[in-house]
Amino acid sequence: MARPPGRWTGGTLTARDILRPHKVADAVFHPAWIPPSLDPSIDRLKRIRVIAGGVASIGVYTVFEGGFDFTELLENALTASAALLVLTPVTVGVMLLVWRRTGPLRQLRTPLLNSLALLLLFIGSVVALALFVQTVNATHSPLVIIGVGITMMWMLGFVARGAFRVTGNFFGTGAVHRCLPALLATVTTWLVAIPDLVTGDLHGLGLTLGVVFILGAPVTVTGIALLETGRLRRRYGIRLGAHPAGHAPAPGRVPPMPPGPPSGHPHVPPPGNPYGPPPGAPYVPPQPHPGSGFVPGQGGGNPYAPGPGGNPYTPPGPQPPYRP
Repeated sequence: MARPPGRWTGGTLTARDILRPHKVADAVFHPAWIPPSLDPSIDRLKRIRVIAGGVASIGVYTVFEGGFDFTELLENALTASAALLVLTPVTVGVMLLVWRRTGPLRQLRTPLLNSLALLLLFIGSVVALALFVQTVNATHSPLVIIGVGITMMWMLGFVARGAFRVTGNFFGTGAVHRCLPALLATVTTWLVAIPDLVTGDLHGLGLTLGVVFILGAPVTVTGIALLETGRLRRRYGIRLGAHPAGHAPAPGRVPPMPPGPPSGHPHVPPPGNPYGPPPGAPYVPPQPHPGSGFVPGQGGGNPYAPGPGGNPYTPPGPQPPYRP
């Protein structure tokens, strides 16, 4: 599960891709060390979970409250990043205490550090975008607005695509345990929604719409997470409470067939005499049958005759008269 040395992006990112923020975000926020999904159906569940999680993290209710406000959206992103910085390590720490009972934790050190680095990288990107926005709003210099504005637009696409990626793989925690992304998504959405429910802050939506928009995302994410972990348990024997080392290896790719003989048929034996001498052995001419009078390459004798020059299918000649 550990990433290849020096291959965070898997070698897929080129210099031309720098101008395309979504390509850079795909390479940075979905590194090569994240294991692929075990099942296409689990991939579909993750995409639905990403959409439901986006409802909670972005806050659709801000649109109904008074129009779309980019500044408020950015503040929500900073708040969510701060919550992730606290909730993710705490949740993972609790699971480490559970896994410690059934196996060592030393082998989980590398994927844990990789996931932490990915979390800090995303939070740093959100903070950098917020600083660019503040700089553009505070300055009156056209050159600064143009230069920083272009960078800010690039960072906006980079962070938006990165948020989509890290919500799907939840900072690569699937490299630690396959069920961990579903658990973290559930815990995060509930802890983001609970303060609004406790304080009664429905953002001017009224009781019905407020409860629907605040509880809709956590309930949806929880249901999808249960489906995801249930399929992992039934199809692959992966349980959330079991140590990752005890899981059966994931089915890999089928190894390629070895190259066949020149004829192109992989199951046809190579030409030649299977009973002959091995390749490279000196040639030894066949020896005649004892007493047959047959010499290979020369006439005379019959190699199938039992005696010298005899033919078993020729009638015998005249016999001499019997003499008492």
